[in-house]
Amino acid sequence: MSRFLSTVALRTEPYVPGEQLNQPDIIKLNTNENPYPPSPKVLEAIHGALDENTLQLYPSPTVDPLRQAIANTYSLTKEHVFVGNGSDEVLAFAFMAFFEPGKTIKFPEISYSFYPVYSKIFNISYEQVPMNDNFTLAKEQFFNSEGGVILPNPNAPTSIYEELSGIEEILQQNPDQIVIIDEAYIDFAGPSAMKLIDRYDNLLVIQTTSKSRALAGLRVGFALGQPALIDGLTRIKDSFNSYTIDRLAMAGATAAFEDHAYFSESTKKIIRTREYTVERLKELEFNVLPSDANFVFAKPRTQDAKVVYEQLKARGILVRHFDSALIKDYLRITIGTDEQMETLFTVLKQLHK
Repeated sequence: MSRFLSTVALRTEPYVPGEQLNQPDIIKLNTNENPYPPSPKVLEAIHGALDENTLQLYPSPTVDPLRQAIANTYSLTKEHVFVGNGSDEVLAFAFMAFFEPGKTIKFPEISYSFYPVYSKIFNISYEQVPMNDNFTLAKEQFFNSEGGVILPNPNAPTSIYEELSGIEEILQQNPDQIVIIDEAYIDFAGPSAMKLIDRYDNLLVIQTTSKSRALAGLRVGFALGQPALIDGLTRIKDSFNSYTIDRLAMAGATAAFEDHAYFSESTKKIIRTREYTVERLKELEFNVLPSDANFVFAKPRTQDAKVVYEQLKARGILVRHFDSALIKDYLRITIGTDEQMETLFTVLKQLHK
């Protein structure tokens, strides 16, 4: 360890992403990427931005065209929209803008593992709230938080969606603290908490284009909230880097939000495959949690989950296994194409013999 590292660097425990193997024959079901390409209009827009021959110029620091496209999608104004370089950056800005060192925030014990990473790097005290036995949220345990609340919905890695009524209860019981709902997978689930924005000035909703809009490679995330919260995020962003979204990402993401038909069809296709996957996994003796995401969280009944993960990897199929004691018996399996999932089922059937 370098003696020149700051105390911040020393106390940081970096997030560990899913394996990124580049062999062409690998079936990647471990990082919750969309198995389908983005809308053709995205590629057209990116090529158009290249043809403008403006890459020597800085992009818009306010990202207004993209903010307006997002606002139009959700029947908001662009003053309700903040855009960042992936939802992870938006989350980082939110930790800095709304959480105070010395005041303990709450998030689920089983949730996105970036939350404790950001808490430590920004010196935020945190409480990890235990889940119910069925991995649902213990809503009452999030009431009256000293420093605020952040939680993913649907939850990751469990895939379970908390109904909007439960989210509203948490908002009502934290009137003086921020409640951040991290909705990376909401387009595969029920209604978004953005429907509550007009009623709650303490609600910030964070989403991404990486999953349902198939733009993980462009790194575009966004937040929705009342303008005062959006202004807070902008203050933090402009204190780091005014130009977080490049011209090509802006053009591509804007086109993605404007192609409603393609978005609707691709998400429906993934949901159909997800429902079929749940049934097939149950036939192969897995316990599968209710899923409202583009992945499932499944427990082999007769085999060790880590062994199954390793056997699949040896056969060119990547799924995600977590070493945490609470979830070590489960595998997180991204929904791929129908063909990819059939390959998975075939291999699992062979392993089960």
